Amino acid sequence: MKKNFYDKKLIVTLFRAAIGWHFLYEGLVKLWDKNWSAESYLLNATGPFAAFYHWMSGSDFLMRIIDPLNIAALLLIGLALFLGVFVRTASVCAILLLALYYFAYPPFGISSLFQSGGNFYIVNPNFIEAMALLLLLFLKDKGYGLYGLKGFFKRRKIKQEPFPAESNEILHSRREVLKNLATLPALGIVGWGAFDNRKYGVDTLTGATIQIEASELKELKGELPMGIIGNHAISRLVLGGNLIGGWAHARDLIYVSSLFRAYNTEKKIFETLMLAEKAGINTINIGFPTIETMIKYRKATRSKIKIICQVHPDMEKNDYFANIDKAIDSGMDIIQIQGNWCDWLVRDKRLDVIVKMMERIRSQGYVAGLAAHTIDSLVICEKEGIIPDYYMITMHHDRYWSAHPRENRMPFEVDGEQYLDHNKFHDNCFCTFPERTVEFVERVKIPVMGFKVLAAGAITPEDGFKWAFQSGADFICVGMFDFQIVNDVNIALDVLNKLGDRKREWYG
Repeated sequence: MKKNFYDKKLIVTLFRAAIGWHFLYEGLVKLWDKNWSAESYLLNATGPFAAFYHWMSGSDFLMRIIDPLNIAALLLIGLALFLGVFVRTASVCAILLLALYYFAYPPFGISSLFQSGGNFYIVNPNFIEAMALLLLLFLKDKGYGLYGLKGFFKRRKIKQEPFPAESNEILHSRREVLKNLATLPALGIVGWGAFDNRKYGVDTLTGATIQIEASELKELKGELPMGIIGNHAISRLVLGGNLIGGWAHARDLIYVSSLFRAYNTEKKIFETLMLAEKAGINTINIGFPTIETMIKYRKATRSKIKIICQVHPDMEKNDYFANIDKAIDSGMDIIQIQGNWCDWLVRDKRLDVIVKMMERIRSQGYVAGLAAHTIDSLVICEKEGIIPDYYMITMHHDRYWSAHPRENRMPFEVDGEQYLDHNKFHDNCFCTFPERTVEFVERVKIPVMGFKVLAAGAITPEDGFKWAFQSGADFICVGMFDFQIVNDVNIALDVLNKLGDRKREWYG
């Protein structure tokens, strides 16, 4: 008979040991990390069984059981598969564990955006590994391993002979023992390598480890209060759309907008929006080009987030309504005339365009907002009887290093020329006349939403939030990265709870 040129048992052994090492290493990483917990992973679970995972993460008692149990299961399954002992039992337990990981972030719907290594549909690494274990479960031959020694010692006992009848049987038996024991030194080698690799902080990216970074949610100090604009309940802290859209006011740092766009991938945008909603921010104010992203987000997550959409006219085509109609058709909730366009139209004495756009918005039953970067625009509109349903105005003080001298500031300069002279405007100051802004805000009788309250990162949230709310803002719109959201919500809560010297009554 022709001898096979390959050893089937060796192939099965390598197959089994590879899966075993994966489980074992996952367990070791978590065991070595004293701060590791599955809480965040469970808390952010999506898919049809999300409520089950959220329930587990919400119980400190259950988490004290789940964390060590998860580590123990990974370690024991890994050892059993790698060493070749209790292979069937380990395979069944591993498949069940992988099923729990799979359905926490199933590769369909919104969860498909959070798969490590790319987006998947139905089949992801957890699914593939479970199928491999299913194959191993039903394979008759489990490869070499410690379980094979049991049969060897049974045969020796039954024979009860000091030596086998033939010398080649002795050689064959000894070879079988060595093959079955080979996984022990292999485990020692890879185990030592993994231990040595700890100094690099290596972690794995499988279902048990990868997380949406929302573990801070339990640090929230309370619920954001709401205000009313039209018939909409709006959180006092509104998520700004510039960072998501990739627009940065960065003085002379020309790379920042590209950096924003590189960081805020579609996946990261969705993570940010999901985290904002969980933190109590129920509204976002977006630029018109971001509509398609928001449509996709709502469709994928069934989100109820309210969207304020900024619109502008097409002056070349004398089409003032195309963006308004598209925003409405796309399901946006509130329509707002964009701030820079309000400034330009007022500056160029085209108030008639603002009037027509506001009439169009209101005729469709929508709340009409009017934004501006310079307070002169809103003052002039008010004098002409153009009163929106709410104002959105840049509101920040100028006590920061990069603000140019007051005597050199001019109306309508925010979206105008940028000078190389450090004493003039260069994308560095957005509420150019703070006292005039405060005076206007304190006397108007409709809701006011302040934006650029941090002067595009030049003012701390503690300072900027307090100044804007004290100065009369009913809402503040703030651009936030995902890692800033929980902290900013807590700062807003602290400011609102201690706001004792606000003069203007709350509108909205």
